[in-house]
Amino acid sequence: MNSFASPGATPPRAEPTPGWNQCLAHGAAGLALLHIAHARTGRQNWSATHQWIIAMMRTPVSAHATTASLFQGAPAVAFVLRSAGNPEYELVLNQLEAHVAVLTRVRLRDALARMDSGTPPALREFDLINGLTGLGVALLGQRDREDELLRGLLRYLVRLASQPVFIDGQPRPGWWTAHAPTDRLSAQWPGGHANFSLAHGISGPLALLSFALRAEITVDGHHEAIETICAQQDQWRLDTDRPRWPGILVNTEWASKRVRRSGTERPSWCYGLPGIARARQAAGIALGDRRKQHEAEGALAACLRDERQLALVRENSLCHGRAGLVLAAWRAGTEATASAELTALARQLPHKPESELSHPADQDGLFNGTAGAELVRHTVSSALARQPMSAWDACLLLAPTTSIASPEGTE
Repeated sequence: MNSFASPGATPPRAEPTPGWNQCLAHGAAGLALLHIAHARTGRQNWSATHQWIIAMMRTPVSAHATTASLFQGAPAVAFVLRSAGNPEYELVLNQLEAHVAVLTRVRLRDALARMDSGTPPALREFDLINGLTGLGVALLGQRDREDELLRGLLRYLVRLASQPVFIDGQPRPGWWTAHAPTDRLSAQWPGGHANFSLAHGISGPLALLSFALRAEITVDGHHEAIETICAQQDQWRLDTDRPRWPGILVNTEWASKRVRRSGTERPSWCYGLPGIARARQAAGIALGDRRKQHEAEGALAACLRDERQLALVRENSLCHGRAGLVLAAWRAGTEATASAELTALARQLPHKPESELSHPADQDGLFNGTAGAELVRHTVSSALARQPMSAWDACLLLAPTTSIASPEGTE
């Protein structure tokens, strides 16, 4: 198969499915991100990469407030262009970022109105993939960012952490949703759930608040919100010797203060311990709380030692497979201060054989296809070779979201 993830591969002549061009998770935008990485380290020339930039923008870029997000439409395209660090894209980038600012204001207005009504949020209101946390990543990574708009978004996240909602008259955290994990009402999820994950849950806001604090962009209650989210998660720490946190809690578990599920969860970026632990490590670093930081690093190191957990990773994908685990461990390992073991395990992980892992041969996308796995492999190998790389994984909230692009490596 001539994979679109291969250096020098050309885009398809026509959009395979509606929205594919501007999709960071599954479409041309994600593939453009990979080809930019190839160009920045000299594996292909910028003219070949530019074809993917053109493909990403060959249909009108969407900035609709209900559908555009960090992974779709104007914010996704702007993120990719920013990661290129190429002055040729600045004019278009500035225009796109103006649209991102407008749609962020609309989304914030609607979210604050929902808060005033006292109703629980949908996941897509606040999460990384579809919501305001993702838009916060886009704002924080801008070179000439609108700090007041970003602070307005951060104030919303502080309120999300601190203002409860009520389910059947009982208080729940402000990020509790009445929906199922599909983000729809479901009779199979009475009372909804608490989502701890990095992709769709409260670990996304936790990481964004932490990276903003490290960038010295703060609002009233900022420190307290980070502490509150960590404390809310800590109520549900599952082990004392090997700390881990659930990806999801259902209403009956919260009401009974008891997690009724047992066993080991898949160690994925999206819902598993690697993503949650990286967010908590970022929180500890931002607060200067070594205990919190070291606990997160120890939890991730224990995960990487646990063959039972690693055996649950059966594919080489970024979202919920091995590539995401490698990247989360690598990023955490580069900032680890207490766990030399974590750093060592993270460095060993990319060299373990992939022969038993499946990979969908007909998918080239960033999240579930070859592009994500190749981008992780390329990132780790470039780092080992001391080559300059942009923090493209800021879109996953694994790397700090400031300075997404560096002028180094551009032509």
